[in-house]
Amino acid sequence: MADGKELEAWLSLNPRAGLSAAAVRRLLAAFGSPQAVLDAGPGAWREVGGADAAKALAQPSDLAQQIVEQGLHWQAHTPGAQVIALGEAAYPPALFQTADPPFLLFCRGRVALLQQPSLAVVGSRHATAQGIEHARAFSHYLSDAGLCIVSGLAAGIDGAAHEGGLRGRGSTIAVMGTGPEQLYPRRHQGLGERIAQEGLLLTEFAPGTPPLPANFPQRNRIIAGLSLGTLVVEAAVQSGSLITARLASECGREVFAIPGSIHSPVAKGCHRLIQQGAKLVETGEDVLQELRAQTALLGPRSQPEAKPLPPSREEPPVSDPVLAALGQDPMSLDSLVARTGWPASVLSAKLLELELSGLVARLPGGFFQRCGQA
Repeated sequence: MADGKELEAWLSLNPRAGLSAAAVRRLLAAFGSPQAVLDAGPGAWREVGGADAAKALAQPSDLAQQIVEQGLHWQAHTPGAQVIALGEAAYPPALFQTADPPFLLFCRGRVALLQQPSLAVVGSRHATAQGIEHARAFSHYLSDAGLCIVSGLAAGIDGAAHEGGLRGRGSTIAVMGTGPEQLYPRRHQGLGERIAQEGLLLTEFAPGTPPLPANFPQRNRIIAGLSLGTLVVEAAVQSGSLITARLASECGREVFAIPGSIHSPVAKGCHRLIQQGAKLVETGEDVLQELRAQTALLGPRSQPEAKPLPPSREEPPVSDPVLAALGQDPMSLDSLVARTGWPASVLSAKLLELELSGLVARLPGGFFQRCGQA
């Protein structure tokens, strides 16, 4: 969107400025464009949008004026900034086909990625080391195959998915729950700037919007709507990732889930999805086989036949008695003492050695788990 006046009109209809999204849709449907809405006048606003919408348009609040000013300033002074409005040619077609497409998309980076086939990769913020490895490896593999990896820039699985996506030719899109000038969480400042250079940062929230808790479930519909399908790597039963998966299903998109240990809290959400009909996947190729029927852009990989993913390191030797005792499920120190017969002090020292070697991960709640292929 190059016209500052047009952007000003769109920003004036921002739902944060006292207008409901439903009222804005009715007004746009009736008058055809934001400027035509603003020109229609109080009587027409009241008749089409209702009394609250008419009041908000007739007497803009300080917040409404601030949204307009900050939006115009961001577009004019941010390198690579672009704003895409609903109905424009650059608007992603997959998102346009959903029930509640956002009116504006504030973008930094490669907006051409919005026209590419995409896959959402989401999961727990409190991911295990194995889950992080899965997310990074699956995303790298699928990005190499031509899929753009979409996620939410959150801690845990999201960050690993973006890193994997950046390693492949498909790159990555980060859908933010803040205004476009804010990278949240702070630990992902560097990752976010890299995505702005090599991938795409995207949000529906106008400049100046802080990281409000309600924004993140709302942005999940964009993650699902941009994508051919959603892959859930790890998720608790009450995870926001399950919201994304549900939204994907409601859009008629595929839902995939990676199974995990029956003892792991962050596997229970994936298991529930599988029980509800999500496709169980063990390799990146499992995902590609489902999606190739939907797009001709996903050709066969040039690499040799796909191997199970991950690991990125060799499987630890099972001859190590502690690794053999751990198996593949998370286990507490007390359980390991009972299984091995070793004193707790000796076993703790051995676990620390394995942890420092990258062969064992320490989990919340005092549990330990082997790293590497299950």
